[in-house]
Amino acid sequence: MSDKPRWYKRFWAFLKEARAELKKVTWPSRAEVVNTTIVVIIATVFFGFYLFFMDAFFAWALSKLKALIG
Repeated sequence: MSDKPRWYKRFWAFLKEARAELKKVTWPSRAEVVNTTIVVIIATVFFGFYLFFMDAFFAWALSKLKALIG
């Protein structure tokens, strides 16, 4: 048999190490999370409308070009 520890011992060690690393993390405050979430939502809506209108414009322009060319 090998000298490698059993899987459940390795898993337990992994969980302990992961917990220790999570204690070192600097977590954002609630206000920071709310503010960045609002920025992401606004940017998503803006770019959604932008892409929608650009798509509509290019579809219109291509249909006009196609009608012009034949």
